[in-house]
Amino acid sequence: MNSLSARVGSKEHPVDYLLLGTISQDITQSGERALGGTATFSGCMAHALGMGVGIVAALGPGVDLSPLEGIAVASQPSPVSTTYENRYTPSGRVQYLRQRADRLCFESVPAHWLAAPLVHLGPLADDVDPAVIAHFPAAFIGITAQGWLRQWDDSGRVSWADWPQARQMLPQVDAAVLSIEDVDGDWAYLEKWASWARVLVVTQAEKGATVYARSEKRQFPAPSVRVVDPTGAGDLFAGAFFVRYRQSGNPWSAARFAISLASASVTRPGLAGLPTRAEIAAAPG
Repeated sequence: MNSLSARVGSKEHPVDYLLLGTISQDITQSGERALGGTATFSGCMAHALGMGVGIVAALGPGVDLSPLEGIAVASQPSPVSTTYENRYTPSGRVQYLRQRADRLCFESVPAHWLAAPLVHLGPLADDVDPAVIAHFPAAFIGITAQGWLRQWDDSGRVSWADWPQARQMLPQVDAAVLSIEDVDGDWAYLEKWASWARVLVVTQAEKGATVYARSEKRQFPAPSVRVVDPTGAGDLFAGAFFVRYRQSGNPWSAARFAISLASASVTRPGLAGLPTRAEIAAAPG
């Protein structure tokens, strides 16, 4: 078992939203480092929505976790932290993996967190074993599949890769979220996933999201906004969707709610995009 360090003394207390994922060190367009990754953005969204959040992540030394104030973090020591560099071009995002943390071990989950009612698996670089969901038979399970759909070359440039375990894993989770960019726009590939999944949500940036559920397919538009920083918007969407869907049992209203909050997020940089109380109160769904 790996040794653990935890913030806020919460290792001894249960959580509502357990996130097994990646806290990354993102290289911004200005060359600075910023906290990022699914665990950061989805975890902060769930916290903003009033959930008690616990994150388990493999982390290298020296990571500043102060932006996660109020969120419990159990860190699995790793020689380095996962580091991505995102470059936004007229033809879309170009992504580079600069460093990759160790794969997350189930043994790193604090015992008092095992009864969490909502568990979110959020890999970034094939760094979370999807089989860990077997340890949470009573929980609502949400996955953001992007990290299982990535490969990278010697330069670190990321491209789409097939996820062979999808056929086995999708029927076992309550909801799966990914971006159309994660599969290079291949809707035929996602239609196959939709036939396996209970609920599949495909985010489409300014076009909103498409939801497959209950043998239906519905597309939900996004409001027109001025985009300042799109980084993390999909993970913010996922956090909002999982929380609201578990609460309401309605994937359609959960999608409208999540689109509203994610659309507001891109009008501000980084974690400043977290929703305000007014935005949460005004969100449809």
